[in-house]
Amino acid sequence: MSALGAPLRDPVIRASMLTIFFFGFSGAATVPYQSVIGVRELGLGDSYYAALILLAATVNVCVSVAVGALADRIGRYRSLMLVVTLFGVTGYGAVFWLPSKASFVLAVLLLLPVYNSVNALLFANVRSVANRMEGSDAGAVNSAARAMISLSWVLVPGIVAFALAGRDTMLPAYLFASAAAFACVLLVLFLLPPERPGGPSAAIPLADRLPFQVAMSPKRLVRILAVAMLSSMVHASDQTLPLILTGQAGGAMTDIGMVVGGIAALEVVLIFFWARVQSRIGSVPALAAGAVIYVAYLATLGFASQPWHVYLLAVPAAVGAAALISLPITYLQDLIRERPGLGSSLISVNFFLSAGICACIFALGTSIAGYAGAARLGAAMGVSGLALLLFLERRSLSR
Repeated sequence: MSALGAPLRDPVIRASMLTIFFFGFSGAATVPYQSVIGVRELGLGDSYYAALILLAATVNVCVSVAVGALADRIGRYRSLMLVVTLFGVTGYGAVFWLPSKASFVLAVLLLLPVYNSVNALLFANVRSVANRMEGSDAGAVNSAARAMISLSWVLVPGIVAFALAGRDTMLPAYLFASAAAFACVLLVLFLLPPERPGGPSAAIPLADRLPFQVAMSPKRLVRILAVAMLSSMVHASDQTLPLILTGQAGGAMTDIGMVVGGIAALEVVLIFFWARVQSRIGSVPALAAGAVIYVAYLATLGFASQPWHVYLLAVPAAVGAAALISLPITYLQDLIRERPGLGSSLISVNFFLSAGICACIFALGTSIAGYAGAARLGAAMGVSGLALLLFLERRSLSR
């Protein structure tokens, strides 16, 4: 079965993929402008904004794990999706209709972290159906679902930038995001089939341990850390590529959009390539191969001295990034395979840890050897994460 065949045949997966696209739409419409709106338009200080983002990321992880565990307990992904997507409509809408420091803080710190938990619920819903398929098909379904987020990031930032060109404020981006969140509500309400008693999302009996004890057991936590070390390379590239391109490489601001947009466009196609590779050689070998490619790209990025060097590196960057943003989903879900909701919440945990690792890499690397040093240190972190992952999975690889 092809990577697209399985999703398009199942109404649950089809509806979930469309909802994932509009969830990605809401983020792609606002994330590029969030700091500008918070700091410049609404008057939050730089340090206050930084503390707010860090605290919001922590809340996002806690809510995602709690909601995922609750979904497993009650066996109702659809009803929870309806609730949390309404938080998105309200949160984005509050910033647009009532622009103030208070509404921005409320949305970023509480309403939007609850809305973001729909990401884990959607992937859990997809996984609960994919568990009935063959292993290779399950991986293909995850990859197809993840591609929808990449597709939204290819399309939406340019559309929003065009729509708001020449305006004095970027606040209407939050109106677009609120509309996208409302589209999620409608898709879940009218297109996502209700769960059947005893169906794929039936309630799963839980142990007496708390969800965080299950998700963060030492055996799982060290594997999550290994994957986060690999994923941190993507964050490191996001931070250093624009600075290297417009700095030592001598490129223009317009080059950033060209390179980043080109990488994102290639990722959408290459995600399906890695799904096929994963089905043939397994999750860990495929993830290792993608990590090696990305390590080579990130280490080389620090030596770029002309804009065309960065343009040339966009190809290996896209190949490696497509693996690092799609393959960890299946690997992390398999860490708690019997509980799709809690297993999918590890996606948020991985994002939080990898972003934190990247922050440390950027601070240390730039203080020692500038932006190029940060890129090389990110590559070194990737090598360490790959070595740790291969060591932890040496028995499964030998089999």
